[in-house]
Parts: sequence; structure tokens; C-alpha cells
Amino acid sequence: MKKRGFLAVSAGTLVLGGLLLVSGGPGVTPAEAQNPTAQQQSRQILDKLDQILAAIKAGSGGGEATKSGGGGAEENNTMRWDQALPAAQRFVVLAAFNSDAVLDKETGLVWEKSPQATGVASSSARLTCANKAVGGRKGWRLPSLSELASLVDPSVASPGPTLPLGHPFLTVQSANYWSASAHAENPALMWGVGFNNGVVLSLSKSFDQRAWCVRGGTSADQH
Repeated sequence: MKKRGFLAVSAGTLVLGGLLLVSGGPGVTPAEAQNPTAQQQSRQILDKLDQILAAIKAGSGGGEATKSGGGGAEENNTMRWDQALPAAQRFVVLAAFNSDAVLDKETGLVWEKSPQATGVASSSARLTCANKAVGGRKGWRLPSLSELASLVDPSVASPGPTLPLGHPFLTVQSANYWSASAHAENPALMWGVGFNNGVVLSLSKSFDQRAWCVRGGTSADQH
């Protein structure tokens, strides 16, 4: 039988999951500790609960484990961007997406494993991603400039593609790719990344470029 946690409050005493917490502490005189008011009891109980929750959170490492789709637990680092991992640890091919998508554990973003190899017009790049159902899932979008550039490995020389060695992606070209980030200074341009040399570029809307779609993260309009 499973043991059930319980919460009981009586005479300034808190029992939580088998732990006995007696109200009273720093700043409380012996007389007050022996005969606390109802308000003091409530305050002391809440303080103890805060301490317990803080200890639980610290013990869990401040994060949660999520399934990678491949049968193992992988840390979800969505919107953290605070790690530098080798490709073998950084990229996880997602079995739940029919192995057609890749989780980047450095950013928490999910990318197409095999982005479209042909170019699309700037006016249809967003719609191209929005209409995709990679791995049987909708919700794809054109990445922001910072998201797209996060895939670049500056140590890889031209002619590229300038991706981390050992990456699992297919059909990535040594070519220019659209981002969804608008060029504020010139409306005839859009920001993009050249994967032949890893450079951020101002791309003319007059020419077709490739689109590499992403899932998750935030709106590109914020970048």
C-alpha cells in the first residue's frame, strides 16, 4: 500500500508528510511560543511551508525532466541558452516525431531534421513553415535571427555547411536561409544566415532563399 502524505494543524503544530513542525522560532519569546495567537500560528506555519518548498525546489535542481521521445529522460533547457554541448549530447533525434525532428538541448528548440532544399520567396517563407506537419505535428514557424544563428559553429570553415561536427541534420545546404526577423532599416531586406560561412546577412526579398522551420521557443517578432 502507498503511504499518503497528510496535513494536520493543531495548537500551533504542523504535521506534513510525517514531519513534525512546531511553530515558534527566531524573534519569538518563550511565552509567545507557548501561547501564540491564531495569527502568529498561521504566520509560523506559512513560514515553515515556505522553507520546505524552498528545500524541495533546491533538491530537484530547479528543473524537470522530459521525455525526448527516444525512451530516455532529457533535461529540458527551453529558453536557457546557458550550455555548450558537443553535438553527440546536444542534438536528440525525436522518435516521437518519426525521427523527422531534432531537439537542440542547448536552446530547447525543435528543428526539422531535413529542411527543404529548394528556395522560397520571402513573402511565402512564413506560410511554408506554418503549413508543415513534420513528424505528424503542426505548429512550425520560421525562426528568429538569433535562433537560426544558434545552429552555426564558427569553427567550421567555408564552404560549410557551418554546423557542429557530428550533427544529425540532412539536406542542409551551404546556402542562405531566411529568418523571420524584419530588417528595420530597409523594408526591402530580411535578416538571414549564410550557412556557407556562418555569417548573418541582410537578404534581398527579390531573391528566393531557403527556409528551415522550427518548433517551440518564442515569437520571432520579439527578436
